[in-house]
Order: sequence, then structure tokens, then C-alpha cells
Amino acid sequence: MLILHCPYCGIDAEETELAAGGEAHLKRATVGDSDAAFEEYLFMRENKKGVHLERWRHAYGCGKWFLAARDTATLEVFGTYPAQTQEPPQEVKDAIRAKHPGWAWKENA
Repeated sequence: MLILHCPYCGIDAEETELAAGGEAHLKRATVGDSDAAFEEYLFMRENKKGVHLERWRHAYGCGKWFLAARDTATLEVFGTYPAQTQEPPQEVKDAIRAKHPGWAWKENA
């Protein structure tokens, strides 16, 4: 079972207490963007096997959204952090690179 640490209430929550919210750190389409940009925002996701940065909600706890870095192939969790964070914290990046040396944070994400 997947267990994620809620950075707000400090509880290690089982996946039955959580609600998945999809890929994290997406650049949202705004007013004035082209239809193609809006289509890309709505439908285009990496969805690859390996390291993912995801949004999760502690639905049966504090109710707040947070972000998690995990490997979809092994279910290993590299860390969780508040939803308002613009990019993964350095300790999360370091934990990912320790297992996946070629991994790089995308600045345009």
C-alpha cells in the first residue's frame, strides 16, 4: 500500500485516506493563450514509467493538497512537500538523483 506523509498535519497517510490529483507543476493556460496551448494544458501529460511529481489531497484528514515525488514502477516515495512550492525542494531532488542519477528537474515545468 502506498503511504504518503502529509506535510501539513504530519500524518503518514495510507492511500485510502488520499485522493490523487494528477501531475504536479503544470504550466496552466491563461486568458489569451492559443487553443493549442489550452489543449496541451488539458490533455498532454508525461505519464511515463518512473519518477513522477504528483498532486495529492489528504481527503480523510486535514483536506489539504500537497505534492509528492515517487517512482511509479517501484512505488518508492522520495518525499512530499506543500502544494504552493514552485519546484521540488533540494532534499527531494537529491533523493531522486541518488536512485536515478540521470534525472533532472525541468525548469519549464
